[in-house]
Amino acid sequence: MSIEIFEKDYMEFVIKISQFLLSLSLLIVLHELGHFIPAKLFKTKVEKFYLFFDVKFSLFKKKIGETVYGIGWLPLGGYVKIAGMIDESMDKEQMALPPKPWEFRSKPAWQRLIIMLGGVTVNFILAYVIYVGISFVYGDKDYTLDGFKDGYWIDAPIMNELGFRTGDKVLKVNGESVTTHSEVTRSLITAQSFTIDRDGIEKKIDLPEDFLGQLSTRKAKSSLFKKRFPFIVAEVEDTLQNRNVDLIKGDVLLSINGEQLKYYDQIDEGLSQFKNQNVNATFLRGDKEITREIKISDDGKMGIYPLISEDRFEELGYMDITRRDYTFFESFGGGLNKFKEEVIGYFDQLGAIFNPKTGAYKGLGGFKAIYDVFPEFWSWEAFWKLTAFLSIMLAILNLLPIPALDGGHVMFLLYEMISGRKPSEKFLERAQIIGFFILIALVLFANGNDIFKAITN
Repeated sequence: MSIEIFEKDYMEFVIKISQFLLSLSLLIVLHELGHFIPAKLFKTKVEKFYLFFDVKFSLFKKKIGETVYGIGWLPLGGYVKIAGMIDESMDKEQMALPPKPWEFRSKPAWQRLIIMLGGVTVNFILAYVIYVGISFVYGDKDYTLDGFKDGYWIDAPIMNELGFRTGDKVLKVNGESVTTHSEVTRSLITAQSFTIDRDGIEKKIDLPEDFLGQLSTRKAKSSLFKKRFPFIVAEVEDTLQNRNVDLIKGDVLLSINGEQLKYYDQIDEGLSQFKNQNVNATFLRGDKEITREIKISDDGKMGIYPLISEDRFEELGYMDITRRDYTFFESFGGGLNKFKEEVIGYFDQLGAIFNPKTGAYKGLGGFKAIYDVFPEFWSWEAFWKLTAFLSIMLAILNLLPIPALDGGHVMFLLYEMISGRKPSEKFLERAQIIGFFILIALVLFANGNDIFKAITN
């Protein structure tokens, strides 16, 4: 590996891990603050407030008042330790003593419920606030399907096996008409069939029930439905065969030896027949066509880097981008729409995961899967979008009625409030242990999936 490649890979890793840890830290601290603040308001003693877990030792800790604030070394989450509460600390000695007025167990059920719901409430509020900010700063951007005049670029093997081909235009999903690219991508979780237009003929393609499972175990491309775009010159590699050819940034490739190459996805096949040959390539420069003789290498490459600019693609008529800007007050409605779409979408994902027939559980990922979704370049827009989605994910997962999660505590509190009977501390201790083992099993399964995919892919 050359030094340049090593440095590039190292910088990409640093950028990705920085975004991952910043997002995770922000979500954990604010989630725990959601428990901490109502606990303090109800005069409940909080013994510890930690970012990450402090198994055996802490990277940092400082006691302020009655609370020890710290940073652990194990970045798998965080916690607040509330006195008189049966939680992951399993502090049986304290629980064996008579209840104190400042303990969690001494507080009315409604106060304990608010404390337990505080974390997920903050996560939901955080996600909404981020989406409001995204609406105001970045607005909305989408692509009309009519703008993709020659359909999608489809090169994922699983899609080709199902019958999809490059050039297919998506008309309907599950029998319902779709008009934008975002509708197509969002529908993949619940899609059962697609109606496409291929060369003017409508065709229905049914997806297998375990499509999500198959997708999870296959080496998928970055997107199942890719936008098609032209080959535009960004830079000519100065160490390769075409370094002296008169080409400049922005030249648009039109054809090779008279054979039209309108789209980037046609390049590999188009050049493969001219390996180790000189060819006449026609480019569009401004509003004029120019012809240049270029050399194709023995592996079918031009040695020219492509320019990716959606604004330029739109100018050339390859796509139709719809944009909407929001005023400050309009952004609250725009943020709400984004928030609702993501919440509904995540519930759809959970529904698929808990349905064994879909096989979606095979795609359940752990920390590496979360790390992988962050881009290899720093983008505040991408960072905030991912952080908002992860905040929703954290909130919904914490609401699952599993002992040891917030949802488990809420479940027992609701039982107490409805029945008027408080579960015994012995029962709560056993439930906490069972919930802990369930969580460990889920964490091992999710992260095991990450390892399996890394090995097989």
